[in-house]
Amino acid sequence: MSGKTILIQSEVIGRGNDELGEILMSNFLTKLAESKEKPAVLVFWHTGVKLVAQGSWALGHLKKLEQQGVEILACSTCLDFFELTDKVAVGQPTNMVKIVQSMLITDMVCL
Repeated sequence: MSGKTILIQSEVIGRGNDELGEILMSNFLTKLAESKEKPAVLVFWHTGVKLVAQGSWALGHLKKLEQQGVEILACSTCLDFFELTDKVAVGQPTNMVKIVQSMLITDMVCL
């Protein structure tokens, strides 16, 4: 495990074409799970929380990462906003205090 926190802010990577963005996010999560080095934490906020919810195409990737020891956190304010709090299928809801602490004690990467 590395001392990194990866912040996932959206269901897709990039802007302009969501179909391409979903392909890129899928590739990113696949390669991250296959990588020897793993981040300590994946934080999901804004529309990124949709990836941890029931029915998400990303659940297989995220469950594999969680089994490999990556902590998966989802912003509880965001989950509430999108009415997904009771639909979290991987990881755990968390508050902004925990998210800020994670950002401060690890290197931060934003997607």
